[in-house]
Amino acid sequence: MKRITVLLAEDHMVVREGFRKLLEAEDDFEVVGEAQTGRQAVELTRKLCPSVVVMDIAMPLLNGSEATRQIRKAVPGTKVLILSAHNDDAYVDHAIAAGAAAFLVKQTSAHDLSRAIRTVQKGNTFFSPSVARRLHDQKMPGRGGALRKKIARLSSREIEVLQLIAEGKANKQTASELGISIKTVEKHRQNLMAKLNIHEISGLTRYAIAAGIIESSVQLTII
Repeated sequence: MKRITVLLAEDHMVVREGFRKLLEAEDDFEVVGEAQTGRQAVELTRKLCPSVVVMDIAMPLLNGSEATRQIRKAVPGTKVLILSAHNDDAYVDHAIAAGAAAFLVKQTSAHDLSRAIRTVQKGNTFFSPSVARRLHDQKMPGRGGALRKKIARLSSREIEVLQLIAEGKANKQTASELGISIKTVEKHRQNLMAKLNIHEISGLTRYAIAAGIIESSVQLTII
């Protein structure tokens, strides 16, 4: 029997170990790697080409949704299953727009997680019941339309810079993390402020939380 290869992307070691034990108890799963950051998840996916990536949405350095976007572009055959402590519209919309095939709240059962992995590996989608109901109700335009349009106007690199700004990284740290110059970081910051019509760092941070780019529980340092 050919196993479904899985990459676990979760920044908490205890949680990753729990997922690994859960999945390895099933005969048809093989955990081929573990990532602690969103950027590492992208790199390992390129290297390992797993069938499915189980991705926490609140990954450091590169959030789960943006990591999903980069994975889907680099390795189209890999499916991404998003796990989140929140099921707010912004988180769900951002993940789906990025190409996630599944969105599960972390309160889901082990049985549903296994079922979701098998479902997306076959090319289908899977959502927690509460998320599925809300997606059905959102067939008509909702109040989050303006926010989604603003997100759509941002480039992938601008979203990366926005997350690092919201996490409290200075320009020098952001430049080092992304492998670009400080001048380029400053240009991206200017573009973000112009596109979003937000002209202070605290406002960008609030926007990143509202858009589901970072979770509000992340410890922030406003610079």
